Amino acid sequence: MSKEREHQRQALQGSLKAMTRIERKGEPKIGLDEFMSVAERFGFSKGTLKKIREAAAADDWGGGPFLANYYANLPETKVQAFEEVARAVFGVKYALGVTSGTAALHCAFVAAGVGPGTEVICPAIGFFATAAAVVTAKGVPVFCDVDESLHMDPKKIEPLITERTVAIAPTHVMGGVCDMGAIMKVARKHNLKVIEDCAQSCGGKFRGRHVGTFGDLGCFSISAYKIVGGGEGGLLITNTKRLWERANGFAECGGLWRPVRFAPPRYPDELFCGTNYRMSEMEAAVDVVQLAKMPATVKRAQAVKARILKGLKTYKEIVPQKLNSPDGEVGYTLRFYPESFELGERIVKGLQAQQVSCGMRGRHAAPDWHIYHHMFPVTLQPEAGGPGCAFHCPRYKERGGAITYSRGDCPVADDLYDRMISIGLNQWFTAADCRELAARINRVLAAECTEDPKATPWVLGKGSLAARRPKPTRDRSRGSRGV
Repeated sequence: MSKEREHQRQALQGSLKAMTRIERKGEPKIGLDEFMSVAERFGFSKGTLKKIREAAAADDWGGGPFLANYYANLPETKVQAFEEVARAVFGVKYALGVTSGTAALHCAFVAAGVGPGTEVICPAIGFFATAAAVVTAKGVPVFCDVDESLHMDPKKIEPLITERTVAIAPTHVMGGVCDMGAIMKVARKHNLKVIEDCAQSCGGKFRGRHVGTFGDLGCFSISAYKIVGGGEGGLLITNTKRLWERANGFAECGGLWRPVRFAPPRYPDELFCGTNYRMSEMEAAVDVVQLAKMPATVKRAQAVKARILKGLKTYKEIVPQKLNSPDGEVGYTLRFYPESFELGERIVKGLQAQQVSCGMRGRHAAPDWHIYHHMFPVTLQPEAGGPGCAFHCPRYKERGGAITYSRGDCPVADDLYDRMISIGLNQWFTAADCRELAARINRVLAAECTEDPKATPWVLGKGSLAARRPKPTRDRSRGSRGV
């Protein structure tokens, strides 16, 4: 090498070194102001916020935090910690934190093979997100009626199964739990996948085992609207590695979670186009704490309901909600069915006069996306983006698919959902609070109904509800039937 070229090389290296030494110290991309914005959202007073700012400003922020679950070879992220807690709490092999319960359902249905030309059996009562996620996965929801527990009736599943059916999606609603023993028996007989929607019953158990662990996949909403969660978040759990990989692939834009992200597929169908449902670090930082608190939260709620149920008397004109697993439901609501709307209206009025938080939808209730016939984005079968999947998919029609939806398809759900009376419970009720609430409920029911020690008990043994049912009544305005 000539001396001239050597000098040029040394000069270039020197200039590059000089350029790496920036004199002015930069500020982190995310720092004090963002931290204070979060602190403000927690509702601290101005005085406390001032003290927090002073303390935080004195620290060295360095480059600032990286608030995405996208680390490589770095210490555990909050999302990973959340997933670790989930595996421990539910006793499963695999867990996936996502942006919402709906995202968890979408990932689960894709993982389970829902797609064009397929059907999924969904409950007539439960939030619209379950059926919506089926449609988003390009499948068609088929609604199954409920029984007196307000959950999917296992006896009514089998007649709905066709060659297009690939999965059953039992939903544990309003703190209760499905009869998972009977549902799993039907599913395994027909070789169907089971995706449990546990959004409203996180921590519930059926015969001592957590809901979400019976099916092939369990989905949870970990959000501010549920008993566990702080904002918007979701969780998927499973014991099957390939299902977890498919769900993770769909949530991670096709496979970015893999040990070598951009490598060719390791086995057939490993890679496919997905989306981005990654849970954020900010959400996980709250939810990892929330999920760890869940067992204690559920235990308090269960104790409250058990005390109240123990103090209630039985009456001829009402039937308590059937409990598929009395010791396992989360128990943040008490429900029962009056024999007529008129009686229900009087009971609600009496309870409210006693300052008991309660309600009944009644005969002229507004639309509600928690019952099948009001789920208009599904029942109207719109063609978002033009003709195609799911309802108008050629593949669906070629396989003999042709579904219609109308009120009356699920008559038990039609009747019970509008006629049930719901009483809200609070996990922080003391024993004295429970006794007082039970006394107020008894006072109102005694004034409107006939006390009868032989009437349907508030906690039933298996199959005992059928042994005693109120005489059917008919409301001419709706044609409702008694339980």
